Amino acid sequence: MALSRSARAGAVATAAVSFLLIGAAPAPTPGAPGIGDPYFPNLGNGGFDALHYDLDIAYAPDTGRLDGRTTLTARATEALSSFDLDLQQLEITKIQVNGRRAAFSRDGDEVTVTPRGALAKGRRFTVTVTYGGVPQPLSGPIVFGSKYGWMKTADGVFVACEPNAASTWFPSSDHPSDKATYDIRIKAPEGLTGVSNGVLVSTRDRGGSTYTHWRESRPMATYLATATIGRFDVRTGRTPGGTPVYVAIDPVLKNGNGVDVYAVTAEATDYWSKLFGPYPFEETGAIVDDMPEAGFSLEVQSKPAYSAVRGEGTIVHELAHQWFGDSVSVARWKDIWLNEGFATYAQWLWSEHRGTRSAHDSFLAEYNATPAGSSFWRTKVADPQRDTMFASAVYDRGAMTLQVLRERIGDKAFFELLPAWTKLHRYGNADTADFIRLAERVSGQQLDDLFDTWLFTTGKPAL
Repeated sequence: MALSRSARAGAVATAAVSFLLIGAAPAPTPGAPGIGDPYFPNLGNGGFDALHYDLDIAYAPDTGRLDGRTTLTARATEALSSFDLDLQQLEITKIQVNGRRAAFSRDGDEVTVTPRGALAKGRRFTVTVTYGGVPQPLSGPIVFGSKYGWMKTADGVFVACEPNAASTWFPSSDHPSDKATYDIRIKAPEGLTGVSNGVLVSTRDRGGSTYTHWRESRPMATYLATATIGRFDVRTGRTPGGTPVYVAIDPVLKNGNGVDVYAVTAEATDYWSKLFGPYPFEETGAIVDDMPEAGFSLEVQSKPAYSAVRGEGTIVHELAHQWFGDSVSVARWKDIWLNEGFATYAQWLWSEHRGTRSAHDSFLAEYNATPAGSSFWRTKVADPQRDTMFASAVYDRGAMTLQVLRERIGDKAFFELLPAWTKLHRYGNADTADFIRLAERVSGQQLDDLFDTWLFTTGKPAL
C-alpha cells in the first residue's frame, strides 16, 4: 500500500512524537527492598505486585530438610533493572526469570534478582527459585514470647507464620499488603498428610511418598499460608449453610478437652456469615496439631491452625479472622487491632449469641477488672509498636472500642457497618482511617472524639 504525501508527512510526525515519548520513558531502576512498613521496613518488596505463587516443597521429617521450588508470577509496577525477594536462612541453588537463568545476590534476608533484560512497567513476569535447607522457627517477644513459623513436631511440622515467618520456608514478598493466589504442592513420607490452604485438588501415594496439591484461589497474605504435615484424622462435610468443611486433628489429641472442633467450626462459620457478610473463601475448617511449644493459634486462611485442642472461644475468634484479617487485611502492621480487636469482639458477640453474657457486660467486666495504673492502658492501640503488636490491649481495648462505637451509633448502624466493611475491602487491605471514614458514613455521625480516646490516646478512658 502506498501513502500520499500528506499521509507520509503525518507518519513522519507521528514517528517523531513516538520517539520523543520513548525517549522520555524512565530508565529501569532496582525495586525497593521493602514496602516501607515502619515495623518491618524490609518486608515485602517494591517494584512489583505479586499475583500467584506456585509452591512445590518436599519435607523429610527425620532430617528436618525442606527442598523447594517456588514460581512467583508478578506484574512490574515500574521499569525494573532488578528486584528483591524475602527469604530467610535457606540456601538458593538457582533463580530463573521468565525461564532464563538470572543473577542474584544476598544481603541477610534480602535476595536481589537481576534478570538478563530489564522488565518493562506493566509487564507480567515469572521468577522461579530453587532452594533448600533446614527451616528454623523465629523467636523473640513479638508472638507472646513463643517460637513461630516453621516448627518441627513429633511427626512432621506445624506452620504458623504471623507476622514475618513465611519467608522462612518460601521466597516471597512477605507482607500482607501484597496478596496473591496460591497452588501449594507438598511431598511428605507416605502415611503423613500435608494440609494447606483452599481446596484439595489431588492426593496420591507413589514411591513411598504422599503428594498433596492444594489451591487457594482467593487472594492471600503470605503469613496465612501453611504446609502443616503430620498424621491427622480428617473429617470433611458441609456446614448447614452449605460451606465445605475440612478438619484435620492429630490423633494424639482425639481425647482432648471435650470440644467438638468440627461442629463449632461449622456453626460459627454460618453464624458469622449472617453477621459479617458471605463467607469469603471456598472452604472452612481447622488444623489441630500436637505442638506444645506453640502456645497460640493462627487464622490460617480457610483452616485456622491450633497447636492443641482449643476452647470454643478460640475457635470462634480464629474463624472471625477469616473476615477480619484474612479477607480484609491490614495495610500496615500497626493497624493490627483491625484484626485482633474485631476477632476478640466476635468472642463477645458469640457469648451474646449463646445467651451467656451480653457484649456490654463483657466490656464492663474487662474495663472494671483493669485498674487505671495497669500497663494495659499505656498501649496505644492504633500504633502498638512492633514488639508489643500482640499486647492484650490490642485485643481487648480494640474490642472495647467496638462496643463503645456500637453504643454510640446504635445496633442498626453497627450491624450494617460490619458487613459493609467486609464487602468494601473484600480480598484487599485497609487501615484505621478507612474504618473511621466508613463508620462515620454509615452512622451519619462525627466520631473523631471516640476513636481518638479509645485508639490514639493512652490512659484509662472515663465512661
